[in-house]
Amino acid sequence: MAITYNPQTKQFHLRADKTSYIMRLFHSGYLAHVYWGKAVRDCQAARGFPRLNRAFSANPVPSDRTFSLDTLPQEYPAYGNSDFRAPAYQVQLENGSTVTDLRYKTHHIYKGKPRLNGLPATYVEHEHEAETLEIVLEDGLIGLRVTLQYTVYEKWNVITRAVRFENNGNERLKLLRALSMSIDFPDADYDWIHLPGAWARERWVERCPLLTGVQAAESRRGASSHQQNPFIALVRKNTDEHQGEVYGFSLVYSGHFLAQIEVDQFQTARVSMGINPFDFTWLLEPGESFQTPEVVMVYSDQGLNGMSQTYHELYRTRLARGTFRDRVRPILINNWEATYFHFNEEKLVNIAKTAAELGIELFVLDDGWFGERDDDRRSLGDWVVNRRKLPHGLDGLAKQVNELGLQFGLWIEPEMVSPNSELYRKHPDWVLHVPNRPRSEGRNQLVLDYSRQDVCDYIIETISNVLASAPIAYVKWDMNRHMTEIGSAALPPERQRETAHRYILGLYRVMDEITSRFPYILFESCSGGGGRFDPGILYYMPQTWTSDNTDAISRLKIQYGTSLVYPISAMGAHVSAVPNHQVKRMTPLKTRGHVAMSGNFGYELDITKLTEKEKETIKEQVAFYKDVRHLVQFGTFYRLLSPFAGNEAAWMFVSADRSEALVAYFRVLAEANAPLSYLRLKGLDPNQDYEVEGLGVYGGDELMYAGVALPYRLGDFINMMWRLKAVQR
Repeated sequence: MAITYNPQTKQFHLRADKTSYIMRLFHSGYLAHVYWGKAVRDCQAARGFPRLNRAFSANPVPSDRTFSLDTLPQEYPAYGNSDFRAPAYQVQLENGSTVTDLRYKTHHIYKGKPRLNGLPATYVEHEHEAETLEIVLEDGLIGLRVTLQYTVYEKWNVITRAVRFENNGNERLKLLRALSMSIDFPDADYDWIHLPGAWARERWVERCPLLTGVQAAESRRGASSHQQNPFIALVRKNTDEHQGEVYGFSLVYSGHFLAQIEVDQFQTARVSMGINPFDFTWLLEPGESFQTPEVVMVYSDQGLNGMSQTYHELYRTRLARGTFRDRVRPILINNWEATYFHFNEEKLVNIAKTAAELGIELFVLDDGWFGERDDDRRSLGDWVVNRRKLPHGLDGLAKQVNELGLQFGLWIEPEMVSPNSELYRKHPDWVLHVPNRPRSEGRNQLVLDYSRQDVCDYIIETISNVLASAPIAYVKWDMNRHMTEIGSAALPPERQRETAHRYILGLYRVMDEITSRFPYILFESCSGGGGRFDPGILYYMPQTWTSDNTDAISRLKIQYGTSLVYPISAMGAHVSAVPNHQVKRMTPLKTRGHVAMSGNFGYELDITKLTEKEKETIKEQVAFYKDVRHLVQFGTFYRLLSPFAGNEAAWMFVSADRSEALVAYFRVLAEANAPLSYLRLKGLDPNQDYEVEGLGVYGGDELMYAGVALPYRLGDFINMMWRLKAVQR
């Protein structure tokens, strides 16, 4: 059994592959955390809760000064009845008070994993893949019922957590805070890792020691954002990529989030994660319920690579869904950086003709094909083809592209509207806004109010009509601003602070409906590049545009950081022109190609203007990637050298049977009279010999333990890519 309950010790033991997670009922029904880490057979006497009289730790039972919730490692703590640390939830009663007291009522253990109502989550294909535990806590005074939901995957070191609130009382309750999980670690001797950034500089890796007090990663932007990502990890001080303990936390959600660590006076660390309570409330009428998003928790004693490989496999096979989950992704050409808004049908067809000659498989028409969209100041929301640019419509253009042997793809931005548009003039109340206040714009656009069912219904039908109008095989779904003036004309005053979460629920409904109607379309998410690269979106769309920054050197850090959590099959990566449009850097075409080949490969430049030599290089890159993309997109990924640690970066992809591998090495700047260096590979069979393309035959043990010598070459932006194949002795 993956989950057991011992009625004598009142202990729950969750076993997921090689990890154990243990809880115990304590002192009249409080649920306490006992252990999470490497698998143990049991945890009885060795890990008790010392009963100490701690000064200034209040006692909920006045006669027992050795018991305080301020010192108990709790599973889902409240504030107000002796725990002074950050709570996991907070509820306001009609009398204005916020004190609650949840106690154990019952529990249920069953095979499989239920869906979360209205929310994306990891799933199972067969019920034997996982077991679920639901622990029901109640506050009998007010009729509040809280169900803690745990699922254990037997194949991976994964435990998921979520929470369901139910108002079974007679008065209205207002949720002020409803996080998805909380866990108290017995010490704070950790570093924490998160992925901060900015537009065109997403998901840089930052590692800091835990300090007394609160440290957090969060978003208040209405999206998971470029600035933060809904992921954190605790790592022991000696942990690196390949050894040491890691505890990962990843929130399957796309809106405001909070990931927080509080180190208290006794040097214990409380980790909590969920919907950001900032500017959030949710009114629960009697009989109503509220479901929190899922947190995916991963334990690894094999370093950060071990954690990442678990997330990669789980998210690629049990979060992403649909026709393209297990299919290799096509090599595409996107016209955006080639033409921006300034194109006509002839120009697009010429790009597609050249792409076909080079072996590219998919042509994508980006922004500017609809309404009067000649710049970013107009026509968002008017999803009618611009016949001046495309006299034969989308269908006519798509058929011409198909006749050249390419598939046809399209850019849309269905969550936004331009003030200068027919849609906005007809429905000015269909955007997020508050009464009597100006409406802030971003990129000359406003945010449609997806908390409204009528807006969602309109978008579903409008976009479905567009997608049904032509043979469209791919959609790039963009979102180019964050939320301001978050309010809805359709909600009463007491529910205005529900708007941001209701928007995300509406977005998930729209995405689910459209992607279900068009299962043969490959959907790629985008938000100014990587501004909404999160597990929630990955549930609906199996890949995301990693960053608007296509500079190869910038992408080393962006793609490296993204790989901490997200599978390579989720990362869009393109070769663009030089000087690069974002940072003006000049890099060799070979370097740009090898960086982009480390994800879902494509091009974003005017290939009709390239020299014959450049076209020949692209043709070779396309042919090579077709031969290795199964490795890149579905192989086991190893990070070898961090671009955050020095002047180099390296990573590799290994097939499941370890019979082949692909290694990529990059050096950023030249160094005078540099020392010789060796790159140690990972994940190979030490008893197998491998032919390293261009270098010779080596033993897997030699390649991993002694390493391969890096060629001594002068110049900036040097890179190598080696393919390894097992050979018979």
